[in-house]
Amino acid sequence: MSDTTYYFNEVTLLITHYNRSKSLESLLTAFENLHCSFEEVIVSDDCSKPEHLLKVTELQKRFHFRLLTTPVNGGLGHNNNKAQDAVKTAYTLYVQEDFMPKPIFPALFVKSMKLMREQSDIDIIRYYSYFSYPYLKPFDTDFSLLDFHPEPWYANHRKFYFYSDHPHVRRSNFFNKFGRYIEGIRGDRTEYRMSLSFVQKKAKGLFYTQFNQVFDQRNTNDEPSTMLDERPEWKLSRNILVRTIRFFYLIYKFSKWSLEYVFLR
Repeated sequence: MSDTTYYFNEVTLLITHYNRSKSLESLLTAFENLHCSFEEVIVSDDCSKPEHLLKVTELQKRFHFRLLTTPVNGGLGHNNNKAQDAVKTAYTLYVQEDFMPKPIFPALFVKSMKLMREQSDIDIIRYYSYFSYPYLKPFDTDFSLLDFHPEPWYANHRKFYFYSDHPHVRRSNFFNKFGRYIEGIRGDRTEYRMSLSFVQKKAKGLFYTQFNQVFDQRNTNDEPSTMLDERPEWKLSRNILVRTIRFFYLIYKFSKWSLEYVFLR
């Protein structure tokens, strides 16, 4: 591991947290081991259980982050809104607490910040995904342009996932262009609505081509993913009948999202 020290001025590391204090400790330790520091680190907690919140306050003494809390669980949209409202720097590195940066991160982030500063039209740079964005245009040796096509013959429903809550860097004033997160709905729907705003308002984004090489997502039995808990079991089933039903459901979803792209604001 390199001994180079990286300080990212004008960047806030923004971490959303809910009931996974061990994961949070691992994430912060990983950045520390990579010798990465930021102008500010904010941890936004969404009313975790007392034992987790106690652990977070102990971590605060070690890592010196700013902790945002709330008396009730407001969901993904509320947590993201209050967190982004607290950011004072020009750029936000958004990471949920169950991700771990890999050794490639520091040098890649140096390049990312250079691109963000030199090209004012870049709204977001994404580093992780469960799948590649379906429509990409070459940009350079590391990144591709997210290339959204509204036409229905570009029929992959995943084209609407332009924005993602997976690790990315964005301009901290992105609410001005894309609006705030929708509150009071399921987390996956909140994420989708923000992504819909990105494509409706013609965002420019970059996607790291080797998208599984910058961060790992790590969920343990005692701190499982909360998003997976929100997904109906039928969406994850490998049963042939269920997969057939899901195929037709995806056709319906693509049609619905295409109409929402046109009419939902």
